[in-house]
Amino acid sequence: MVDEKSFHMTPEEFRRHGHAVVDWIADYQSRIESFPVLSQVKPGEIRAALPVNPPARGEPFDALLKDVERLILPGVTHWQSPNFFAYFPCNASGPGILGDLLASGLGVQGMLWSTSPACTELETHVMDWLVAMLGLPEKFLSSNTGGGVIQDTASSAVLCALLAARERATNYVSNKKGCAGKLVAYASTQTHSSLEKAAMIAGIGVDNLRLIEVDENLAMRPDALALQIEADRGAGLTPFFVCATVGTTSSNAMDPIGPIGEVCRQHNLWLHVDAAMSGTAMLCPEFRHLQNGVELADSYNFNPHKWMFTNFDCNCFWVADRKALIQTLSILPEYLRNQATESGAVIDYRDWHIQLGRRFRSLKLWFVIRHYGVEGLQHHIRQHVQLAQQFAEWVRNDDRFKLAAPVPLNLICFRHKGGDAANQGIMDRLNCSGDLYLTHTKLNGKMTLRLCVGQTRTQARHVGKAWQRIVEEAGKVA
Repeated sequence: MVDEKSFHMTPEEFRRHGHAVVDWIADYQSRIESFPVLSQVKPGEIRAALPVNPPARGEPFDALLKDVERLILPGVTHWQSPNFFAYFPCNASGPGILGDLLASGLGVQGMLWSTSPACTELETHVMDWLVAMLGLPEKFLSSNTGGGVIQDTASSAVLCALLAARERATNYVSNKKGCAGKLVAYASTQTHSSLEKAAMIAGIGVDNLRLIEVDENLAMRPDALALQIEADRGAGLTPFFVCATVGTTSSNAMDPIGPIGEVCRQHNLWLHVDAAMSGTAMLCPEFRHLQNGVELADSYNFNPHKWMFTNFDCNCFWVADRKALIQTLSILPEYLRNQATESGAVIDYRDWHIQLGRRFRSLKLWFVIRHYGVEGLQHHIRQHVQLAQQFAEWVRNDDRFKLAAPVPLNLICFRHKGGDAANQGIMDRLNCSGDLYLTHTKLNGKMTLRLCVGQTRTQARHVGKAWQRIVEEAGKVA
């Protein structure tokens, strides 16, 4: 009998090529500083270098890796570079990468407990570990009324929180009949744009999202929130949801969670706390005062893929009342029915988020926590904060610059006193040089530079070099 032809990679071929890929990644990490941080290609340049048609026959794997080097690398902005100071970081680490590789190798789809019990139970366990690690209230534990789930991003987490709050406010009627246009949600003027998108998707409507004034530190004003809620109630509307932020995207502002939570409790509003970036800092007890009052939250999220060395994507989302979330998102067609689910003794995470299918994300998170330990994670967070504070001190001591916002953790917002054009020019020249990568925001209507210290391999010499280059470019301002 003639063997069937197979185009699959054999286990031995996979082993050989897998070693080559791991070697390539290790080499990439060792030479990452040799590349311009911001990709220098022009729009369309990558596609123009690719073949018009796909190959009719399979190509040798070695050719694929060579083309990664030749075609792909020039179009990569190097997020893992220690000179990447833009946006917020999206850092990775060896254990995270290897955990993700292992998850890909297992290839499980963990929509139900029964479709891979380890996928579900490890996730529940790691999420419970993090409650203690971050000093979060015990109501978020799976052994209590709440529990945690890994989402892809904070955008998905806030959407799930908004949906659960919507259903609680309408006694679970809006899932059936839609929204009547009377539900009102609240956030500050500095809240991430994902909440606006969530309001669109959830049927709340952007017109029913109130953006509350901020104080001199760019944090939400609880008194302004209370006044707006009263005004909306007086107009016959139904306030139902507030998003408070621990570390806003533009300036790392810290909303006062306690006073906001008291307003929410008084009016029976769902309080979601978004700590996407700065939540990782809560691994260190000395920073936990930044989210005092978190015990009043109905839900909470942070991104280990930002600052906890867990490669993208990995968002941790907790609710105080899992029944509200599950009742909001659960649909059970016949083809998903099974004995374990019917028993009520297991968690089916498909009921905790938008999508049905789910990856084994907890594996990489587990690897990271076990590799570093709490001590190792705390060490690197403290180091990054210290480096950022040093940078802020350099800004304070240079008469040409000024800080544009407080620096509670690892983000420095600053600007050259020469005005918007001067700051734009400094940033553009730095980014075009490839030496480092900065981004900007607008605070109080003024162009503001942002430098975030949070990449896995960023050390004092990288931050010092960044300041040196900024000073050099500032010397070119007329």
